[in-house]
Amino acid sequence: MSSLEEQIREIEDEIRKTPYNKATAKHIGRLKAKLAKIRDEAVARAMASAGGGEGYSVKKSGDATVVLVGFPSVGKSTLLNSLTGENLSETASYAFTTVTVIPGAMEHRGAKIQILDIPGLIAGAAMGKGRGKEVIAVVRSADLILILVDVFNQQHTDVLLRELHDAGIRINRERPDITIKKTGNGGIRLNTVGAVDLDIEEIRSILAENKIMNAEVLIREGVTQDDFIDAMIGNRVYVPAFIAVNKVDLVDERMRQEIEKNLTERFGEPPIMVSAQSGYHIEELKDAIFDNLGFMRVYLKPVGGPADMDEPLIIRSPATVEDVCNRLHRDFADKFRYAKVWGRSAKHDAQRVGLNHRLADGDILTIVTRR
Repeated sequence: MSSLEEQIREIEDEIRKTPYNKATAKHIGRLKAKLAKIRDEAVARAMASAGGGEGYSVKKSGDATVVLVGFPSVGKSTLLNSLTGENLSETASYAFTTVTVIPGAMEHRGAKIQILDIPGLIAGAAMGKGRGKEVIAVVRSADLILILVDVFNQQHTDVLLRELHDAGIRINRERPDITIKKTGNGGIRLNTVGAVDLDIEEIRSILAENKIMNAEVLIREGVTQDDFIDAMIGNRVYVPAFIAVNKVDLVDERMRQEIEKNLTERFGEPPIMVSAQSGYHIEELKDAIFDNLGFMRVYLKPVGGPADMDEPLIIRSPATVEDVCNRLHRDFADKFRYAKVWGRSAKHDAQRVGLNHRLADGDILTIVTRR
């Protein structure tokens, strides 16, 4: 019996060699489903053998949590110190300095953001190599991933993205709108909304690989085989991410521009070019963290009093009145009568709304509760 890694390699080779067309779609779908299942099993085994590890269980705090992901020695520890203004993380010029997760707190534009410095990822981390198993568990729970590479190793970006993907982390993607409900009989019944490229034979083939022979499937447009497999396996996490390139002060302007152009062409978004050591573009990096977290500000107005325009409540978008109530105290939701809203989400000033009203950035909100 070959190892899981060998099985994965064999299936990947077969997928690569098989041209994709309507005739092969069913076969490729089954291979991809089999590959996902084996890879998931390998990751699960790695996680099970991890045993947690001291220093890897970090309590989330603040308005959101950002994790710094990169190879050893790209400057994550120095960057943490630079972002937080504190000497939190020991730094040295050799690999594997960070051996536990080190949390820091960054305050920016009214938000309190937890930044986690984790041990460097290496190739094979998703399968448990290095400290990969513990590190991946921390990354999966983050609100935002900051992928950090240095100017001399920008190619590490591909390795990092592959490790995150293999560990079931989907970056900068919406969760596909797919429902798979197992049934006792009746085979596979497919319902679609909008234009859907997958046909019933591909879906049957993929589900059969997971021993699902009877199910009701609902798909809303624009999904791929990979999306469907992710929905079938069901343990994927969807996290926003962006790339920053560190140590740009160590190369000339021409090389900086080449790296920036190359990464922009390959990943669709320009990276943030920084130097954690000198502080170059650190404020721009803080802005990028804030913006990628999708924060919005809600100004609270007590009944009969003026709104507090100096200290907004920072909450992630999209957010409803109920989300604000839960952030303040669960009694607000339990004793809720109604709310009044001023701002972009309101049809008129002091509009009376319920718990499910969706708020907009800059809204003023009064919550009225039962005594």
